[in-house]
Amino acid sequence: MPQRPLKLLPQLTALLVLAVMTLAVWAAWLGWDQHRDVQPDGSETGPYEAWQVIGLVLTLLAPVYWAASRRYLAGAAFGVPVGLTVAAGYDWSDDSSGLFMVGVVMIMMGSLVVTGAVTAVIASVKARSDSTRQ
Repeated sequence: MPQRPLKLLPQLTALLVLAVMTLAVWAAWLGWDQHRDVQPDGSETGPYEAWQVIGLVLTLLAPVYWAASRRYLAGAAFGVPVGLTVAAGYDWSDDSSGLFMVGVVMIMMGSLVVTGAVTAVIASVKARSDSTRQ
C-alpha cells in the first residue's frame, strides 16, 4: 500500500512541471501581445497572430514528448491543458463581453483532446520501439 503514493508522486510532479512550463510558454508567445488590429473595413482581429499560436503549440510538443516517453502519461496528458486553461483564464478575464469563459472552456477541451491523443501516440510508439530493441 505505501508504494501507490510513490508512483503517484512522479505523475503529479510531471503534471505540475508541465503546467508551469505551459504558463511560461504562453507568456513568452502570447502574453505580451494584447493589441487588436483594426482592418480597413472596421473589423478587428487578434490579438494573436497565427505564427504565435503555432509557435506555442510547437514549443509545447517538446515537454509533452519528454513526459510521455518517460511514461508520465497523466502528467503529459493533463499538464498542458491545466496550464493553458489557467493562462487563458487569467489573460482573457478582462474581456468586457463576459464571453471569455466560452473561449477558456474551448481551450481546455481542445487541448485535453489533442494532448491526450499526442500522449497516446508517443507512448505507443515508444513502447513499440522499446519492445523491438529487446
